[in-house]
Amino acid sequence: MYGWIRVYDLINPTPTVSPSPGRRAWQRFRRNRLGFYSLVAFCILVLMSLFAEVLSNDKPLVVHYKDGKASSFASNFYFPLVKDYPETLFGGDFETPTDYLDPFIQEKLSKDGNWAIYPFNRYGSKTLNYFAKSPNPSAPSRDNLFGTDDKGRDLLAQLIYGFRVSVLFALALTVIGVILGVITGAIQGFYGGKMDLAFQRFIEIWGAMPELYLLIIFSAVFSPSLALLLILLSLFGWMGLSDYVRAEFLRNRQMDYVRSARALGVSNWHIITRHVLPNSMTPVVTFLPFRMSGAILALTSLDFLGLGVPPGTPSLGELLAQGKNSIDAWWISLSTFGVLVVTLLLLTFMGDALRDALDPRKADK
Repeated sequence: MYGWIRVYDLINPTPTVSPSPGRRAWQRFRRNRLGFYSLVAFCILVLMSLFAEVLSNDKPLVVHYKDGKASSFASNFYFPLVKDYPETLFGGDFETPTDYLDPFIQEKLSKDGNWAIYPFNRYGSKTLNYFAKSPNPSAPSRDNLFGTDDKGRDLLAQLIYGFRVSVLFALALTVIGVILGVITGAIQGFYGGKMDLAFQRFIEIWGAMPELYLLIIFSAVFSPSLALLLILLSLFGWMGLSDYVRAEFLRNRQMDYVRSARALGVSNWHIITRHVLPNSMTPVVTFLPFRMSGAILALTSLDFLGLGVPPGTPSLGELLAQGKNSIDAWWISLSTFGVLVVTLLLLTFMGDALRDALDPRKADK
């Protein structure tokens, strides 16, 4: 019986389903261990930064406090991250929001059966350490693991929140730049002719405008904000990608499958979205990590020059400026520089692995 089964398998072999091009690219990307583990590490860091309030905050996550009055068990629990409670609730003298770093409040929350669960780092992005034992900027200590800046803010909290601001800003700037770059490049490459020439002349004129001077002028006229900065940088960030998309569309529109679709009467919109665009996305996907790196560097540079985020917003560029002004406070420059180097290295390794995975010359390797 077993022999007949083997003969049947030889006569009627089971067809093997080859993986799709996207799956093959993902498999090649996973084989690049440096790029794959960089992607995993970067996603973990971004996910942790999204929960920065849970990791680093001057408010406890949960407080269990009994004031001696008869009350239910559930009414003894408080959640300072969700709601502000007055100081009088915990035995204080004022109706102001509770300062949980106050030694008096901490003593109240640690005796008579009371307790509180604090975040890993007991400082928020705007928390000033009024109870520091050394002048600011203070060196790393048990209370402030990475030290404090010149304003008395915890440096570890500044790095966590500043990393989140930089990554989210870079992601938003990348998405807007990709959308504008793909649209303009597709129009130029698919239609060509006078449309292409008109767009090329417009890009030459628009690209010749002094971007830094415009940022200086607008920062002097309008109050600084992340939204304004995002709009200004988005006006110029699409041109580099537009050239690559244009070149891909110019090449792919001459392919036989596009000519066949035109001969069948398929509309230009369907040809672009179903045939040409999916086959022109290789440079778009490949340059995504590098565009994010450029966006992070752009925001850091503008913050370093004082043209970036509003004052009080956690910023890696502001920390670098503080490190330049306070040479003796080596921990400010060293920790900020370390965060930037690690972030940019992870994005670079991801970009290199993605480029190799989408390279058709390495498709069979």
